[in-house]
Amino acid sequence: MRNFSLKMNNFTALIKKTLVMNRYNGITLDEFIILKEKDYPDAKGNLSKLLRDIGVASKVINREVNKAGLVDILGAAGKTNIQDEEQQKLDVFANNMLINYLKNGGQCTGIGSEENEDVIVVDTPDGHQAHYVVLMDPLDGSSNIDINASIGTIFSIYKRKSPVGPCNLEDFLQEGNKLVAAGYVIYGSSTMMVYSTGNGVNGFTLDPSIGEFCLSHPDITTPDTGKYYAVNQSNYAFFPEHTRRYIDWLVNEKRKGLRYIGSMVGDMHRTLLQGGIFMYPATTSSPQGKLRLLYECIPMAFLMQQAGGRASDGHQEIMDIVPQELHQRSPIYIGSTRLLKRVDQFVEKYSEAIS
Repeated sequence: MRNFSLKMNNFTALIKKTLVMNRYNGITLDEFIILKEKDYPDAKGNLSKLLRDIGVASKVINREVNKAGLVDILGAAGKTNIQDEEQQKLDVFANNMLINYLKNGGQCTGIGSEENEDVIVVDTPDGHQAHYVVLMDPLDGSSNIDINASIGTIFSIYKRKSPVGPCNLEDFLQEGNKLVAAGYVIYGSSTMMVYSTGNGVNGFTLDPSIGEFCLSHPDITTPDTGKYYAVNQSNYAFFPEHTRRYIDWLVNEKRKGLRYIGSMVGDMHRTLLQGGIFMYPATTSSPQGKLRLLYECIPMAFLMQQAGGRASDGHQEIMDIVPQELHQRSPIYIGSTRLLKRVDQFVEKYSEAIS
C-alpha cells in the first residue's frame, strides 16, 4: 500500500511538473523574473533588476571558467582572503566581476563577500537610495578549479534595515528567515542558475547558442529521503560522537552511498535534486564549523527549505540563527526531511561538547 502511495505521489508530481513546463516552455530567466513580478502588484522591479544583474555577471564568470585552461587565469593569485585561504585567480576575477555589476546596477546599497574583510558600501546616490544588500561567495569550491570539477557562485539578498543613506553592518547581520531571495550558479557540465524569492525554487540552464538562461527545472522539490550522503569522510575521527554514529547508521543500516565533490554548490545541487544529506559538521580543530553562515549556510538552507527540505547546525534550524559576525562559521546538516529528523534523534541521544 505504501509503495502504491509513493507511486501515486510521484505520478502527481510528474503531472504537476509537466503542466508547469507547458506553461513556461522556452522561457528565459529574464522573462521568468518579469512574469513572476506580476504576481506582486506592489513590486517596483528593483529586486528583479538585481537578480538579472547577478545573472549577467554569472554569464561573464562562466565564460572565464570555460576558457580557464586556455588563458592565464588558472592557479593561485598569490594572496589570501579574510579566512586566510589562498585565493585563486578565478576567485579574484569572480569577486571583482560581481562587485562591479552590483555597484553599477543601482539596486544594491551594500555587498558582503567571503573574499573581503569588511562590507562594501555602494557610496553613490543610487546606492544610498537602494533597498537591498547582497551577500555572496563569488566562487565556491575554488580548490576544484585546476582539476575542472564543479564550482559555483552563491548569493543571498536581504532588505536593508537602515534608513536611506550609506548601509551599515546591521543590514547584513540578519537571520535567514528575513531573506528576500537566494540562489546559486553551478559551473559544471552545463551551467545552471537556481534561485528562490520565497515562493518555490526554479532552475535555469544556460543555453550557449543564445547566451540565455532558460527554465529547465521548474518548481524543484527535494525528495523526503535519498540514496546518498555527502561529507568529508577523512575527518570522521574528528567529528562529534552523534555525527560519527549517524554516519555509521547511514552506511551500515540504510546502505547509503557516499558522494562528495568538495564544493558545497556541487554537493548541494545533487542533494536538492535527488535528495539525501550534505554535512559539514564541527570538528575538534573547528568547533564552530568551517562553512560561512552568511555566505553559504543560510542561502543554501533557504533554498532547501523552499524545496521542502531542512537545514540545521545540529541543534537549531540554520534559518533561525541570528548572525553575530560577518564571517561567522557554522556546522551544517542539510537535505531531505526524513534524514534530518534522524540527525535530531542522534544529536539528542549522543550529544557531546567538543573540546
